Amino acid sequence: MADENNAELVFVPLGGVGEIGMNFALYGYGPAHAREWIVIDVGVTFPGPDLPGVDLVLPDIRFIEERLDDLRGIIITHAHEDHYGALLDLWPRLKAPVWMTPFSAGLLEAKRAAEAKSLKVPAEIYKAGSTFQVGPFSIEAIGVTHSIPEPVSLAITTPVGTVIHTGDWKIDPAPTLPPLIDENRFRELGQKGVAALICDSTNALREGESPSEEAVGEGIRGVIEKAPGRVAITTFSSNVGRIKSVAEAALATDRQVLVLGRSLKRVIDVASDLGYLEGLPPFIAEEDYGYIPRDKVVILCTGSQGEPRAALAKLARDEFRNVALSPGDLVIYSSRTIPGNEKPILETKNLLIEQGVRIVEDSDALVHVSGHPRRSELRRMYEWVKPQIAVPVHGEAAHLMGHAQLARDCGVTDVPKVRNGDMVRLAPGPSKIIDQVPIGRVLKDGRLIGDEVATGVRDRRKLSFAGHVAVNVVLDDRYELAGDPDLVAIGLPESNGRGDEFEEVLLDAAIGAFDSIPRQRRKDLDMVSEAVRRAVRSSANEVWGKKPIVTVFVTR
Repeated sequence: MADENNAELVFVPLGGVGEIGMNFALYGYGPAHAREWIVIDVGVTFPGPDLPGVDLVLPDIRFIEERLDDLRGIIITHAHEDHYGALLDLWPRLKAPVWMTPFSAGLLEAKRAAEAKSLKVPAEIYKAGSTFQVGPFSIEAIGVTHSIPEPVSLAITTPVGTVIHTGDWKIDPAPTLPPLIDENRFRELGQKGVAALICDSTNALREGESPSEEAVGEGIRGVIEKAPGRVAITTFSSNVGRIKSVAEAALATDRQVLVLGRSLKRVIDVASDLGYLEGLPPFIAEEDYGYIPRDKVVILCTGSQGEPRAALAKLARDEFRNVALSPGDLVIYSSRTIPGNEKPILETKNLLIEQGVRIVEDSDALVHVSGHPRRSELRRMYEWVKPQIAVPVHGEAAHLMGHAQLARDCGVTDVPKVRNGDMVRLAPGPSKIIDQVPIGRVLKDGRLIGDEVATGVRDRRKLSFAGHVAVNVVLDDRYELAGDPDLVAIGLPESNGRGDEFEEVLLDAAIGAFDSIPRQRRKDLDMVSEAVRRAVRSSANEVWGKKPIVTVFVTR
């Protein structure tokens, strides 16, 4: 057991603080030389165009990997990718017990089945309202509302104090799925005394309160009622409440629903097993689509972020065998644009507009609401919990700074500036950043996981800018050229702009470099290789203004 005299409670984010996505938080309890740890959430973020070919970006977890003997467990707050998406890839390296809600566990199992090669993650199931012990931490799950079933905040209690880790939440007075946020429990904990509130900052710059999910359902229904033809709706596939709102709006307007997209179907299967979609008529099959009148159908599809292989992009390119849109049909974006996805979303919208399809988004009607708290909701949370310390998380710098100022305005005087890699002592208070730990990003590239160098992404990026030239130089036994070198250029221009073939220009440079080496020195094959490589790069740069990657093989 930890030496109680010097025991402290510390918080260490390895992801999700200073960025939106890749949430990975550590809490440690005990004296500095003997801390026990828990992990809250194991999220991913998605690669941008600067990481060609990479599938996912995972947090660098070496800090906790070096302390696996002291890791007591992993608790997942909800099943959004930025909170649980790295679990299948990182669990084999952590091997600690995992606690999840039934929906999160069901979704993880469905995902694992689809990925075939993943290990089974043994999960302990918990529900909102339950309390369980993980090492020295007593964990209480508090029901909140968010854009996915079964989200929870966690009250983490140790002998030196209680911390509330909110996860993703908002205050929705009329959600499509139960329960309401457990205001009473937050208030009770606040009265007992909360050392720190570790709180979502995503919408900390937006004034007011979020509309309810019920109001969004009415907004969608209003748009469908007026639509003369087919209606397609795209949303985040994990938003079961929204799926239910769409299905209810379709039922109320005498339409049937067709679901397109693997991830949506997977979520619907799990949600149906858990009883979240009871009382709704079954969804129709793709082959029946052609037999249903245009004004009697709603298509619910993936692709709200412009993903090229998702259902909406395929509809926009008219690639389905049995399903198509016609001029006068309507597409509703029941989603927000995740920063970085503006270009692909716009491309999909333009393809739809070219087909004569009308687009409706949240600036036209109430067809989407975020799952995160706006400023008035944040103020209410501070009023309930009255923490001694506020730590804004889950946001970029602007969100964190806006949230920090709001917390001060709510009377919290201790608001440390925490970023990924900071180790902050929360109790016994006041807060203090006492250490920095290593952080970073690890790439999932196909079936392999590693950094930019190990996965070859750094060179791949160079290749995407300037191509590759391979040169094969063969020498005879007198160290003369045994014929012209072979040269292949991939991703370079065909000619030098004056009508000469680029490969010929580079070949001349290679031969010239070789000829200028005295015969005695040609015995050093590595030196020959480097001279030819430099000459080819420099010749390409002179003609083209870019330096390709050049590989030279010299054999005798």
